[in-house]
Amino acid sequence: MELKIIETHIAAKQDQPQRIQEYGVGVFKSLPTKSSLKKAIKKELVLIDGKVASTGWFIKGGERIELMEASKKPGLKRLNLSLEVVFEDEYLAVINKPAGVLVSGNSFKTVANALEQNLSTSHEPDATSPKPVHRLDYPTTGLLVVGKTSSSLVRLGNLFEEKKVVKTYYAITIGKMSNKGIIRTAIDDKEAHTDYEVLKTVTSPRFEYLNLVKLNPKTGRRHQLRKHLYMMGNPILGDATYHLPGLLLKGKGLYLHAGAIEFVHPFSEKATIIRKEVPEKFRKIFGNAVAV
Repeated sequence: MELKIIETHIAAKQDQPQRIQEYGVGVFKSLPTKSSLKKAIKKELVLIDGKVASTGWFIKGGERIELMEASKKPGLKRLNLSLEVVFEDEYLAVINKPAGVLVSGNSFKTVANALEQNLSTSHEPDATSPKPVHRLDYPTTGLLVVGKTSSSLVRLGNLFEEKKVVKTYYAITIGKMSNKGIIRTAIDDKEAHTDYEVLKTVTSPRFEYLNLVKLNPKTGRRHQLRKHLYMMGNPILGDATYHLPGLLLKGKGLYLHAGAIEFVHPFSEKATIIRKEVPEKFRKIFGNAVAV
């Protein structure tokens, strides 16, 4: 990996010396939190007067603080993974995540590693390598938001953190359900809130009932939708982790799709609604009732 400087800051004069992990919070656009700053320091991506910083380094004033970014050397193996780009501008993009691919992580085959080959380079002065700003589970399909500049990564991250992004999922569930409802069962001892509405139900020889369900999570717990429906006794079809005995559909994947996302564009300030139709396997069960 090669390193390049992406942001530079000259420290202000301090009445009392401050540790870099305290002083440095927010001085770089792409490191808005203490946690993100500490991670960058741990990865040796922060320099003070040309030397690698440690969390115990005290800032007195006048120091040149630089943030580095790892960039891939030419000739390194590139991930050949074609992604459908649903929306793109200079600041952000929304892609349709395929099933069976991690969003990010230590694996080579991730959406994050495939973004540069599928998106155009931003012409904004703070353009950076495109990065996802939230997650979708490995087996889940649908809309994933990506930031293309340092400032858009920060602003989009704030929108998600402040719950100003409305996400709509579609799932096929097993068993009889009420027409609509609210699920507030805690997950890992934390508050969790999901609104649901059954759009259509069909009978099934094996599963008795299959439901096309619209889901709106109000919180973002890990596996929230899958766990909530399982706890109700209506697991999502094809869920290999959360399923009832004898009711696991194998070989078709998980029937959960992130079908719509709404937010105010952090730069144009326009209300933005992006939709992506469900995979064909949904239509094989419910036909045209699955319009997103």
